[in-house]
Amino acid sequence: MLNNALTKENSPIAKGRFAPSPTGRMHLGNIFTALISWLSARKQGGKWILRIEDLDPQRSKTCHALQIEDDLAWLGLDFDEGGTADIGPCAPYSQSRRNHLYAEALERLEHTGLTYPCFCTRADIMATQAPHQSDGRVIYGGTCRPAPQPPFPRTTADRPGATRLYVPDSDITFTDTVCGTHTVNLARHCGDFVLRRADGAWAYQLAVVVDDALMGVTEVVRGNDLLLSTAQQIYLCNLLGFPAPSHAHLPLLCNSAGQRLSKRDASLSMEQLRRRFTPRELTGRLAHLAGLLPHPEPCTPAELVDLFSFASISRQPSIIVPDEMAG
Repeated sequence: MLNNALTKENSPIAKGRFAPSPTGRMHLGNIFTALISWLSARKQGGKWILRIEDLDPQRSKTCHALQIEDDLAWLGLDFDEGGTADIGPCAPYSQSRRNHLYAEALERLEHTGLTYPCFCTRADIMATQAPHQSDGRVIYGGTCRPAPQPPFPRTTADRPGATRLYVPDSDITFTDTVCGTHTVNLARHCGDFVLRRADGAWAYQLAVVVDDALMGVTEVVRGNDLLLSTAQQIYLCNLLGFPAPSHAHLPLLCNSAGQRLSKRDASLSMEQLRRRFTPRELTGRLAHLAGLLPHPEPCTPAELVDLFSFASISRQPSIIVPDEMAG
């Protein structure tokens, strides 16, 4: 099914995607990413997909997905495929209903001899970390790896465990449209990484690779905090025989404390922004942040298409002070 679906959508048309998690109201950083992704797809004469990344069943809610669609429509960001109505040939567009596709991809990876069961807890892994590894990354040291080198025998564990994927001690180099060329050694960056958790939940890395490939996504636009996960996804694409999309990682929008905007920054949520701005005013301010306009002048997304270029986007994060966003 994976090969058939990939062939069906393997067309030269440009396809971008916006893939939010329906766990709450979007904030300024989310819609900044959505606008840039939409503009890039439209500038190329391509399509734009809205995919609902609801892998977390405890936090994901349909009402939040519907609110995301309403906020995008309010801004004038229309999508060609996806959404809660499953518009388009690649339905379903919600990850919670694509388990069979992830299972098929996992089975293919298991046949490579590069996967193995892992029973380590996060606490176990953190206990092995060197003091300098305090930037939030968790580097797996291979505690449960069954042999020095793959291929590993396919085994059935007596108790539930996570499924990990072996990574070689070699470099992966890619060129990001915004951030330039990067080289990542997966063994030193993250170690063997999880494809499926012990509780059966699918890992983001596997799900996003399968979805982007089967939906025909040619360009991924997202925040800079996901830059280094690109190497893991390219590695998975190579193993599964998928073409890797191009990537453009945008500078983060941060609060006054220098922290990446999140749903906790309620003053910059769409609920508050829609009270303080018209769609044209907010779009103009986002365009100014992106370097597309010298001043935050009211405009629509459609009016920015001809002006759009990734070259105008700074690589440095932007500090957003709520008072300065006042209408």
